[in-house]
Amino acid sequence: MLACLVLVLTSLALIKNSVAAEYLVGSQQEYRQVTKKLKAGDVLVLKNGVWKDFEIVFKGKGTKANPITLTAETKGKVILSGLSNLRIAGEYLIVKGLVFKDGYTPTNEVISFKYNSKELAHNSRVTEVVIDEYSNPDRFESDYWVGMYGQNNRFDHSFLRGKRNKGVTMAVRLNTKESQENRHRIDHNYFGPRPIFGSNGGETLRIGTSHYSLSNSYTLVENNYFDRCDGEVEIISVKSGKNILRNNVFFESQGTLTLRHGNGNLVESNLFIGNGVNHTGGIRVINKDQIIRNNYLSGLTGSRFGSGFTIMNGVPNSKINRYHQVENALIENNTFIDIDNIHLAAGADSERTAAPINSVFKRNLLVNQSKQTPFSIFDDISGIKFSDNLANFNLSKINSGFVSKKAIELNKDANGLLVANSKNYGAQLDFVIDKAKTGPTWYDKSDLAKQFDSGKLVKVSPADSALSKAVSAASSGDIIELESGEYVVSKILMLNKVLTIKAADNANVVVYPERSTLFEIQNFGALKIDGLTISGLKAPDSSGNTLIRTQKWGMFYNYQLTVINSRVIDLDINHSYHFFDAGSRSFADHITIKNSVFKNITGDFLRLNKETDDLGIYNAEYVTLKDNEFDNIGGALLDLYRGGTDESTFGPHAYVKGNKIHNIGHSKRNKINAAIKLHGVQQSYVSGNQFTQSELIKVEHTVGDPVTEIENNQFTATAKPEAVELVFKQASTAKITNNTYQ
Repeated sequence: MLACLVLVLTSLALIKNSVAAEYLVGSQQEYRQVTKKLKAGDVLVLKNGVWKDFEIVFKGKGTKANPITLTAETKGKVILSGLSNLRIAGEYLIVKGLVFKDGYTPTNEVISFKYNSKELAHNSRVTEVVIDEYSNPDRFESDYWVGMYGQNNRFDHSFLRGKRNKGVTMAVRLNTKESQENRHRIDHNYFGPRPIFGSNGGETLRIGTSHYSLSNSYTLVENNYFDRCDGEVEIISVKSGKNILRNNVFFESQGTLTLRHGNGNLVESNLFIGNGVNHTGGIRVINKDQIIRNNYLSGLTGSRFGSGFTIMNGVPNSKINRYHQVENALIENNTFIDIDNIHLAAGADSERTAAPINSVFKRNLLVNQSKQTPFSIFDDISGIKFSDNLANFNLSKINSGFVSKKAIELNKDANGLLVANSKNYGAQLDFVIDKAKTGPTWYDKSDLAKQFDSGKLVKVSPADSALSKAVSAASSGDIIELESGEYVVSKILMLNKVLTIKAADNANVVVYPERSTLFEIQNFGALKIDGLTISGLKAPDSSGNTLIRTQKWGMFYNYQLTVINSRVIDLDINHSYHFFDAGSRSFADHITIKNSVFKNITGDFLRLNKETDDLGIYNAEYVTLKDNEFDNIGGALLDLYRGGTDESTFGPHAYVKGNKIHNIGHSKRNKINAAIKLHGVQQSYVSGNQFTQSELIKVEHTVGDPVTEIENNQFTATAKPEAVELVFKQASTAKITNNTYQ
């Protein structure tokens, strides 16, 4: 009897000890105390509020039936800010409901599926987590937002938006055997807008690295939404084998899903919607045994490595980090609608001479409203067998393997996608993941960025410090409207908000800066000027004044500058008075100057030349000068520089069209001896301009297959444009045609 009683008491004790506990903690100290005693089935709850500078370490050994959980008291109400991060290690752990914002990680990762190199996470899950604009303020300080290590982990229903510093948004790491053949699952996540980075290092998702690319990962990436992920030419960079990427949506994202390294990957049933947005791309194929089937691609404008569909040339006996030959690729039942470019044997040059072999392109549907072929062929494509494809355009370059019809009847399927009547051709998507079904249901996906003219109208009359006070009081997106009169500005107007400053209808507005700078664009700032006259007559008599500048170093937030319908005059109080000067590590999405007059400037007009470390970095993505008058500018009209040999960006782009350009560039301090200098610019269009008594245009091509067109301009008392190739020993590829010289 006594033995039975002892047995019963022992059993009760074991049951009591095995009962899961729930702990609610309100401080970092309480958190650390509780984590020492966590066991399978326990739940650790963080109280609602802001947890600043909290480096969370979550370790433990749960079981499949009884995981250990770290969660928020209320999902979305626990904010990790400042220098916070999360490291998890152990077995069967779950993290959910946390938000990272208003700070950045103090280490290499915001969320890491490891504690250190020896303690990794296995069979663990991070779900409904938000990382929103949580970027290091040094744009070129590299980190990841999510690093997946170990095996059999899941990252799902999470929200990642606005990474602005260098480094992959999310990376699957294969750098140890314990992290290879990992069978991770990445699903139902919302990858929100990633702005153009302006250099290599802006991928949204990378699976592996070139060093471990011959290892298999077996990672599943499915049902995710990639929304305007524009960081660089690779949205997803696959650098390992045996991965599956299916049922994902790529919406207006610049770049491609790139099978960069690794073999035997499956890309299936994905949707690429470009809507005609510049540089939107599809899929790029490299390496062996890749299967690309049942994908739907529409409205993609990209070209070359970022085209709607690309099959690359490889390097014979390629090093592991270069380009392996495409071999045994199967490309079947994909739909291509209004795709500008499909490039075959792309990248062919003196190094990449290994054309695709033993590959098949079959039962694909290709429809272009223009009925123009999207195909460009750069080398021998006899190693690609084309069979039973359907197209509505003439295939003069590829005759076999296509059934060409003048008209192809298309109908909308249940997803609203155009499909052919015959299911033999093109993609048949069972369903398309909706943006609302990705990420946490409780977190708003509305854009944060303010647009010009999206706020209230603020009317201002001339008075002492009127403009300064209006700028200081305005909110982002506001329009400051100036009545007729003179506005003397005695302060530098610091812009950390998006503002439009314009003249009222039929108003005559003159702005006189009294400082060396009128506007400084800072992080979160953007400036639009409309209808103003700005005069430098009251500026200090010193050299090196700058009318508009960015902060001098270290911006991490992309900005815009627009000047329309305005006059800028008499920036000549002393030498080297510049109109605009970009600071080092600043980056403009757009600089747009239209329908304006600029006269008597002793310095340069646009100085976009600070990134001279030749790492593929540059200061502006799009620069547009259209229908302006430029007269008597001592320095350069435009100095735009992108150095190095990196090929991972689309820009810079320069558009100089319809301008009257007189007496530009003759100052002895104009060291580049040019009116316009374009170094490493990827797309340059100079057309319909009148150049008179000005220095020449200098073009220096580096890498990236740049496009330069200098056409239909009039050059009077101005030297002919010069274009040179600095990397490849060949004649310049610049098109300098239909110009007149007097």
